[in-house]
Amino acid sequence: MGDQVRLSTLIAQPFKKLHQAVKHHDYTHYWLKGGRGSTKSSFISLEIILLMMQHPDVNGVAFRKVGNTTRNSVFEQLLWAIQHLGVAGYWKSTLSPLELTYIPTGQKILFRGLDEENKGKSIKIARGYFGIVWFEELAEFNGPSEISTTLQSLLRGGPEYWVFYSYNPPKSKDSWVNQEATLDVPDRIVHTSSYLEIPRAWLGEQFFLEAEKLKQKNETLYKHVYLGEVTGTGGAVFDNVEAMPMTAEQISQFDRRYFGLDFGFAVDPLAFVVMHYDAKHEDLYIFDEIYQQKLTNRAAADIINKKYPSVRILGDSAEPKSIYEMREYGANVNGAKKGPDSVRFGINWLQSRAHIYIDRHRCPNTYREFSSYEYDRNRDGQFINAFPDKNNHAIDAVRYGLQPCMPHGRARILR
Repeated sequence: MGDQVRLSTLIAQPFKKLHQAVKHHDYTHYWLKGGRGSTKSSFISLEIILLMMQHPDVNGVAFRKVGNTTRNSVFEQLLWAIQHLGVAGYWKSTLSPLELTYIPTGQKILFRGLDEENKGKSIKIARGYFGIVWFEELAEFNGPSEISTTLQSLLRGGPEYWVFYSYNPPKSKDSWVNQEATLDVPDRIVHTSSYLEIPRAWLGEQFFLEAEKLKQKNETLYKHVYLGEVTGTGGAVFDNVEAMPMTAEQISQFDRRYFGLDFGFAVDPLAFVVMHYDAKHEDLYIFDEIYQQKLTNRAAADIINKKYPSVRILGDSAEPKSIYEMREYGANVNGAKKGPDSVRFGINWLQSRAHIYIDRHRCPNTYREFSSYEYDRNRDGQFINAFPDKNNHAIDAVRYGLQPCMPHGRARILR
């Protein structure tokens, strides 16, 4: 009884019936969709730990599309569940390989990415069988065929299986995951939740203040980000871009300037952008660019030094040699911090600005990139919740340059 009371304080009201469905194995496939702060991932992590401790032959595997994002997402989330269930003494965690082991039986939870073909087919376990599978950020995967192929290689040799899928619905109704969720599939339940159903103390007052602020600023974006609603019909990444001619007088008033640089030479252009960010109104103004192929670092440094001497520039830290050269030529270039999910984090931050104003005459290439940038597509032409690494040089430069304006570090797990 004590454990049940403890569990009741960890599972929010929207998940009570779903918990019973998992406990009694009413379904095999559990699709959990919701907006930011809906605690869907926390619920799944609790269920996985409980299931494994109750079923001694069951092992688990947690997937992200990109393997190097698992440690800071599903791994940390499952550690959170272990701690809050009060069972840390029964579990062992290792980073190399990235695994969780239930000490009394030797059951394991493995962590994998599907960013390389056939990665999901090579997973083996010494004892028991894989009875639990978790696909986190489902919309990042390529589509139903990738999921089914992975499951075909895992779901074998056991009597019962639980497959969890968690995702924030992409804004486009044409996304494969949004289309798939509307289908009536036997042995599957689709569950929806939002932060509005979660105790305020769990998320903190600041979370609710930020949600309300976005609601007042951009209700459509609020519905997508916080309520998990499908709000778009196409695949455009940036709905907040507007063309705005900027006069020299207006530009002279910009006093919060930021400078970003993405290196390139032969095929990809070097992209340098100059911006002003109005933090109070969350408006971004982009008013100058250098965008050119076969531009040497020396030539780029000369141009920048003449127009913007001594300014602090943030560039791609993956190019330390180019950063060193630019500094040798007098440009104050520094490496922007990068890490797992940094691209998604930066683009999501840009998406949530009130406006991105671009002078399309002064910055034609930057405007073209932002206005035409679309989500990636799978082989069937459906949108997936991933950002293509092409035609995004100015976008990358903007991300680098604005890093000081973004919240530092990654948000901790929200239960």
